[in-house]
Amino acid sequence: MEEPPIISPSSEYQELTRLIRERGLLDKQPGYYAFKILSTLALLAASIALVAMAEALWLQLLSAVFMAQVFVQMAFLGHDAGHRQIFRSVRRNDWVGLGISFLLGMERTWWVDKHNRHHSNPNQTGLDPDIDIPVLGFTEEDSLSKSGFYRLIVRHQAWFFYPMLTMEGMFGLRLAGIIYLLHSKVKYPGVEQVLFAGHFVVYFALLFYLLPPWHAVAFIVVHQMLFGLHMGFVFAPNHKGMPILDKDNEMDYLTKQVVTARNIKSNLVVDFMYGGLNFQIEHHLFPNMARNKLGAAQEVVRSFCLARSTPYHETGVLRSQREILSYFHRMSAPLRSKAV
Repeated sequence: MEEPPIISPSSEYQELTRLIRERGLLDKQPGYYAFKILSTLALLAASIALVAMAEALWLQLLSAVFMAQVFVQMAFLGHDAGHRQIFRSVRRNDWVGLGISFLLGMERTWWVDKHNRHHSNPNQTGLDPDIDIPVLGFTEEDSLSKSGFYRLIVRHQAWFFYPMLTMEGMFGLRLAGIIYLLHSKVKYPGVEQVLFAGHFVVYFALLFYLLPPWHAVAFIVVHQMLFGLHMGFVFAPNHKGMPILDKDNEMDYLTKQVVTARNIKSNLVVDFMYGGLNFQIEHHLFPNMARNKLGAAQEVVRSFCLARSTPYHETGVLRSQREILSYFHRMSAPLRSKAV
């Protein structure tokens, strides 16, 4: 459950790996990650200081917006640690992951388990947990299988998509972690429970100490909703709206990882706001590659795919969101017909 997915390499994937390795793109980047960790912690400290100094409600809510962005940056570090991108040592990556678990209030083992299963089977029906979502229909058959409240939501899922993302930060991610802690085995028993619960003790105590009660409530709502929205805005383009594979699909590893993923065109702002996940194709092919090497890897991977006529999809930020909404609207169309 804890180990990274086992890859059955094809000859083409082995050749691509050789090209990537020759360029040193799989080398660890301790200096880069030291900077990212320290700078992100500095941003967290600054966000707390802003809360402490703000007296007017509008300034407090503005600081909630800023803290939401800092939480997203910490989540990216947790993601990298989960993939063992930061250190060669498994234990050191785990330490970073546990620290992020405390700072974010997200259950580490649950996320690593779920995310590794996704990486092994992206967009594969019955195998990828990221397309097993009650309130979303990823195929027409999936939409038609919904019932009750879920069916009502899925019928208009394109309209509900962004509002649902705002709820993900406040409820979805945290409730899933609680359920996992109650029913599943974690890698660091006791430690993970204490860190997860400790986050909420410190978070609520700090906010209700620094802010008047109703201001604290408003801060929490804005902070958590924007955290979920930003996370969803970044993670959704990775695979949503891309081909869905049958459970028994036997596509080779390289092709499966490429055709089910979507890249977002790179620039300095996008790279920062997406935590490098805009290079989703390269990340899926080489999940333990350091974030700052993904851009260089793209040049190799894209040329490799084009030479072999393997579909390689890259688009802009806004276009990616339009593709997602259009896809969900089409997949839920049968529920809106008069016959249903």
